[in-house]
Amino acid sequence: MYVCSCFGVTEQQVRKHAEAGACTPRQIASACKAGTDCGGCVRTIQAMLGRGACPRRELLDQKRPPGAVARVDAPVAGFPEAA
Repeated sequence: MYVCSCFGVTEQQVRKHAEAGACTPRQIASACKAGTDCGGCVRTIQAMLGRGACPRRELLDQKRPPGAVARVDAPVAGFPEAA
């Protein structure tokens, strides 16, 4: 079944990109352009991706005050410390 009719992207292709590490609609768009034209498929892509583990999403989900900037030297949860 087509998820993105603008670029002919199928559900199987979105799942393949998700298995390869894409965990946000923006990352899916970077991989195959789905969601970059009319945007009608973005909610479908979001639903397909669910709320699984994603390092970028974990950063976004951290409750930070609006306008707050993370320290560059602060360790990030889920990422090993630089040696």
